[in-house]
Amino acid sequence: MNLQDNIRIVEGFPKKGISFKDITTLIRDKDAFKYAVDKIAGYLKDKNIDVVVGPEARGFLFGAPIAYTLGAGFVPVRKQGKLPYDTLSIKYDLEYGSDVLQIHKDAINKGDRVALVDDLLATGGTTSSVVKLIEQAGGEIVTIDFVIELTDLKGREKLKGYDVLSLIKYDI
Repeated sequence: MNLQDNIRIVEGFPKKGISFKDITTLIRDKDAFKYAVDKIAGYLKDKNIDVVVGPEARGFLFGAPIAYTLGAGFVPVRKQGKLPYDTLSIKYDLEYGSDVLQIHKDAINKGDRVALVDDLLATGGTTSSVVKLIEQAGGEIVTIDFVIELTDLKGREKLKGYDVLSLIKYDI
């Protein structure tokens, strides 16, 4: 299956000059969604993953069903103030300003084998921050997996030394 056929391209969203890759059309199509989840889960099946970590919000869409398929736990990464218990936090820079990501302090055990799953790799800023959170918690990142990678933004360079998988690659 060519997953790229299930991605809607929206020019000028969220601002002029951006060519937005919309995954809602992929997750709406039951066959394409299942294929994407199965493809990543298949890649992970022999890697003895303890937990799958998914960043808010679209990482939840792929991370949770992949965790379920693997028989692994799922750990959500949320923006500051969204988790009800003690958290680990990391501040990261955005194009204009900064933000904070958090996980529960007890979400990842020391030595847990972790797969980080998200919908999109762009500049790698958010992902590299999540990597730091996972490692701060004591997790071992086995692989980082994406549905889409925007190769021209060179996010993969921020993830050197990690196993990175992307199902669809776009030169923007």
